Amino acid sequence: MSLLEARGVVGGYGEADILHGVDLTVAPGQVVVVIGPNGAGKSTLMKAVAGLVRVRQGSIRFGGEEIANRPAEGMVARGLAYVPQERNVFPSLTVEENLAMGAFVRPAAVAEGIARVHAIFPELREKRRVPAGSLSGGQRQMVAVGRALMLEPRLIMLDEPTAGLSPRFCGLIFDKVREIAAGGTAVLMVEQNARPALAIADRGVVLAMGRNRAEDAGPALLANPEIGRLFLGG
Repeated sequence: MSLLEARGVVGGYGEADILHGVDLTVAPGQVVVVIGPNGAGKSTLMKAVAGLVRVRQGSIRFGGEEIANRPAEGMVARGLAYVPQERNVFPSLTVEENLAMGAFVRPAAVAEGIARVHAIFPELREKRRVPAGSLSGGQRQMVAVGRALMLEPRLIMLDEPTAGLSPRFCGLIFDKVREIAAGGTAVLMVEQNARPALAIADRGVVLAMGRNRAEDAGPALLANPEIGRLFLGG
């Protein structure tokens, strides 16, 4: 049974459609990675699921409920968390204050949520009183992901979580994605670092020009010579 199911999604910005009938499914506890060239519609698809982009046609169902064009502020209560690529922390707030913001709809869950996040990202315990704006890029990404996990979402969506990070932090983020999924939270991830992302993915989806180009198990896409030539640099 699918947790997230998008069918025939058409949508975009203003009068311009970026998505032209995209399909996507994510099962509970699954890691699904979306790859493709720049302008393929990867981030637009994620924003459409999050309620940030208008869907003109098609269906997006989450937990069996239609959510297309529902207000974005209601997604957290449904168990859907979204981490954008940029501006994903409050730089003037401490790490602990950033995490607490993730539980704003359930203040009583703050202490329990922070303990859970510290178990996944121990480094954040040491930095808990440090302003998030002073952290490295990798540490800020931990804060952003940690804040999204505060209310134990059923699905967390990560838009380019390793963009601009050092190889050490890239590897760490991918390891933590698998750990999060193993704990029962499904992960939908858009990534330009396609090879290592597909290596840890249960399923991979390739988009091109706003349409589905291919879908398979992550390792199978890595082994596909046509996908490698067209989308993975040979």
